[in-house]
Amino acid sequence: MNYEPLIQNTIDFVKETLQNAEGGHDWFHVERVFHTTKLISQHEEVDALVVQLAALLHDIADPKFYNGDESIGPGMATNFLKSQQVNEATIEHVVQIIQHMSFKNSLDKGSVTFSSKELETVQDADRLDAMGAIGIARAFNYGGFKNRALYDPDVPPNLKMTKEEYKKSNAPTINHFYEKLLLLKEKMNTETGKRLAQERHQFMLDYLEQFYKEWNGE
Repeated sequence: MNYEPLIQNTIDFVKETLQNAEGGHDWFHVERVFHTTKLISQHEEVDALVVQLAALLHDIADPKFYNGDESIGPGMATNFLKSQQVNEATIEHVVQIIQHMSFKNSLDKGSVTFSSKELETVQDADRLDAMGAIGIARAFNYGGFKNRALYDPDVPPNLKMTKEEYKKSNAPTINHFYEKLLLLKEKMNTETGKRLAQERHQFMLDYLEQFYKEWNGE
C-alpha cells in the first residue's frame, strides 16, 4: 500500500499548525525527529507507518503551550487521522505514543504505562533532539521565550522533581541540563539511540565546562 500521500498530507497539516510555534518546538523540530525516527527504524522491527505518523504528530499541541493540557495534542492527532481514513488500530497506536513519549511522564511513577517498539523508536528520536548542539540551542531558545535566567548559582537543580513540579518549574536554563538533558543518555531504548546519544551527551558536558569557565571570568 502506498502511504506517501498520507505522509505528505500529515507533513502539510503539521507545517500549517506549527507555523507560529516557538523555535524549539516548531516544524523544524518535528522534521528532525521525523528523519531520526526513520534512521532508527532501519535497525528496528517496527510498523513504519505508525512511527512516521507518531513522529510527525508528537508535538502538534505541546501541553506546555496549552496551560499543561495533555489532551489537546492526542485529540488533534485523532481528528486529523480520522479525516484521512486511517484505520482505528493505527490511530490508537499513534495516540498512545503521543501520550506516553514525553520525558515528564517518566517522572510520574504512578502513571499508566504503555510500551511498544514504535514508542521506543520515536521517543529516542525526540530525546536525541534535546541533546547535543541542537538540544542546547533549543533549551536556551525556550528559556528566552519564558524570560528565564541563563544561570543562577543560588538556584540549584532539583534532581527529585515530580511530574507536576517539572511542569511548573521556572528555574534557570542551565538547571535544565541537570534536570533533563544530561539524564537522557541513560534513558535511550534502542541501540542506535544509545550510540547517537554518546557524542551528544559529551558535547553538552564540554559545553557546560566552557560555560562555567566564562561565567567565572577564567
